[in-house]
Amino acid sequence: MSQHPPVVEKFNKYQIVTIVILALTQFTVVLDFMVMSPLGDMLMKSMGLTTAQFGFAVSSYAFSAAISGFLTAGFADKFDRKKLLLFFYIGFIIGTLMCSLATNYSMLITARIVTGLFGGVIGSISLAIVADLFPIQKRGRVMGFLQMGFGASQVLGIPISLYIANYFNWEAPFMMIVVFASLIWLIIAWKLQPINKHLSIKTDKNAFLHLWHTIARKEYRVGFLTTALLSLGGFMMMPWGSAFAINNLKVSPAQLPIMFMVGGVSSLVIMPLIGRLSDRFEKFKVFTYASIWMATVVIIYTNLSAVPFYFILFMNVVMMIGILSRMVPAMALVSALPEMQDRGAFMSINSSLQQFAGGIAAAIGGMIVVQQTKTSPLENFNVLGYVILVLSVINILMVYRLSKIVKEKLAKRAAAATV
Repeated sequence: MSQHPPVVEKFNKYQIVTIVILALTQFTVVLDFMVMSPLGDMLMKSMGLTTAQFGFAVSSYAFSAAISGFLTAGFADKFDRKKLLLFFYIGFIIGTLMCSLATNYSMLITARIVTGLFGGVIGSISLAIVADLFPIQKRGRVMGFLQMGFGASQVLGIPISLYIANYFNWEAPFMMIVVFASLIWLIIAWKLQPINKHLSIKTDKNAFLHLWHTIARKEYRVGFLTTALLSLGGFMMMPWGSAFAINNLKVSPAQLPIMFMVGGVSSLVIMPLIGRLSDRFEKFKVFTYASIWMATVVIIYTNLSAVPFYFILFMNVVMMIGILSRMVPAMALVSALPEMQDRGAFMSINSSLQQFAGGIAAAIGGMIVVQQTKTSPLENFNVLGYVILVLSVINILMVYRLSKIVKEKLAKRAAAATV
């Protein structure tokens, strides 16, 4: 007998509303972080920053987000997830406002730290909400839609931010995020229902013991390590995107928004498709094919010099497809690891390690990449590509192990449900 792919269940109206709310939230948080890359060349020239200093400006957000995640992990399952989301999102808005008001390097670093302390936790809260409200059979599609926040930030957010920055100054995009995020905060307060089912599961563990219990579980640690390793490559390469395009590929400032927009449009198209593939086929296989694709394209891209603009656009599209297509199946697998009473703590720790690994990667990238003057080409950018190739092989091995653990866990849950 031939086996047919499982029937894909549809979302109900409230689930659609929830996905839209979480996707919009992710859009602003991702844009706040992602906009540092296209503004990188402008920031380095405006403030006279070295590559190492700019790398630290990116890392400061990541490190503070990591610290915040660890500090909140023990309490993440003690409160209604909606209230947690509202609290950290307002802090993120305040931090972004501080970025728009920064006038020197010290103020910028301080603002990025504050933004990271609050913004870095929002993703983990969103993932905990997804794990609470959506069964594993729907999570691939949900992760695909949430990852669309990444694409949308490039299609709309980054090009608009660059146009605003070119017309006004580099601070203006952060003010735009503040206004938009404030509107989303009001929508969350109005539309999202309380998410507190996990509070009915009684536990006598205090916050510290709950944190320790979560870290102590071996299968959880596999998920933590997998997510951290996935973050290394992206954080190592992403901060230098605009500087490499302008100084090495000879992309003009007017072409830069188009480059990010085209990459973003492609990701908006591919994300829902990858989400469906992840729900229909084995997630590890989807991840493996995407990783091989991404590593190949990154090696080619990081070794480019001045080439026609249409070829740069093509390379950005195929690279974006590979990068984002890894994250959907990987995060769907990771979300299946924690039990309901551990999901908030698990996602907080997971996000912390992801940010911490990213902070280290951005700092290392800043030491590997060298720029002799403000307008000279970036040197050693191709070294980052080779490092990402090695990391991709390690990631495939880790996700294979993670996939086996998830299969065993789901089989046990299914067996228990039939008893």
